[in-house]
Amino acid sequence: MKSMTILFVSDQTKSKQFYQTILALDTTIDVPGMTEFTISKEYSLGLMPGESILKILENTIPDPHNAKGIPRCELYLFVDNPTKRLQLVEKNGGKIVSEVALRPWGDEVGYGLDPDGHLIALAKSISDIK
Repeated sequence: MKSMTILFVSDQTKSKQFYQTILALDTTIDVPGMTEFTISKEYSLGLMPGESILKILENTIPDPHNAKGIPRCELYLFVDNPTKRLQLVEKNGGKIVSEVALRPWGDEVGYGLDPDGHLIALAKSISDIK
């Protein structure tokens, strides 16, 4: 069974370019209203304009744009080089929140915000480092 996280974004094209660079992946779906990246055979990351989810749900939820910059979850991604990827966050319109460091749970992790303020953890398991 495949799972997906969908982030509500203010600019689909800008967010697509940001995540293509950070993830070093091409999109698997890129149509108006949805961009998708296949992270693994079991998991994908989707990017949907906030106005699209409002239309789908007939304005029954608050506008996602009103929460811009207020992290409400963490997108925790295992990558090959967290330090390099975190630098790309800042170079591509995001912001570094915490430099890469060994965390108490055993991963090397750096934290950043994407252009919409979503919190991204870029991690490498310590077992992968040894």
